[in-house]
Order: sequence, then C-alpha cells, then structure tokens
Amino acid sequence: MAETDDLAIALFGELFMADQLARNRISRVLPKGMELSHFGVLNHLARSQEERTPAQLARAFHVTRGAMTNTLAKLEWAGHVHIRPDWDDARCKLVAISPAGRAARDAAVQAIAPLIGEVVAALGHDRVRAVLPVLREMRTRLEGDDA
Repeated sequence: MAETDDLAIALFGELFMADQLARNRISRVLPKGMELSHFGVLNHLARSQEERTPAQLARAFHVTRGAMTNTLAKLEWAGHVHIRPDWDDARCKLVAISPAGRAARDAAVQAIAPLIGEVVAALGHDRVRAVLPVLREMRTRLEGDDA
C-alpha cells in the first residue's frame, strides 16, 4: 500500500508542477491583455464551432458559473464573443466566438505553438503519443469523481 501511495504522490506532484510551469510559460507569451482562461474559452468555442451556454462552458472548464460569467464579460467587452438570448429558453444565453475572437485565438495559437512544439520535440513525438492515452484516462476518471 505504501508503494502505491508513494507512486500516486509522485505522479500528482509531477502533474501539478508541470501544470504550473506550463501555465506560467504560456501566460507570458499570450497576446497582450489575453489571460489563459480567455484563450481556453476561445479555443473551446473555435474547436466546437457551436454556440454554448455559460453553464455548459462552466462545466467544461470545471469552474463556477460566476467565474465563467466574469471571463465571458471580459471576452464580450473585448469583442471576442457574442452573447445572445436563447430564443427557445428566455432564461438562457448562448455564447459564440466572434471573428475578432477567432483572430485573437489564432494569434494566441501562433504565439504558443513554438513553445509547446519545443517541449514535444524535446520529449519525442512517440513518447508524447504514448503518454496521451494515460493522461486522457486519468482525466476521465477524475471527471467521473465530480459527479
């Protein structure tokens, strides 16, 4: 049991440190005024190519609705998203990425691509491909714990 505990602590310690280092390095190269949370939402909307409710976005990012509302307000002020009423349910709003938001997301991808590309190249494409299924399964198991 102690060996399993030590292994788990080492694994999560490495994940937490890698997460912190990656967030710091990526935040420094994002376009002026863009926060990591902004990039995450813009990237999600650009990839999904569908409108989302603020509640759906909050669930996707595992943040409170209040935190997501704050992020969306900043993105709307910058002209990066459009927020409109849901015509089928007046209690809800729908969020879509704007052309300016898509351009901002693309600029951010261009800024971070060399940084993350260097890390992947240094580790080796085969090693990264090999670890991705493990990380995905870990994420899926941890998401299941939220229910």
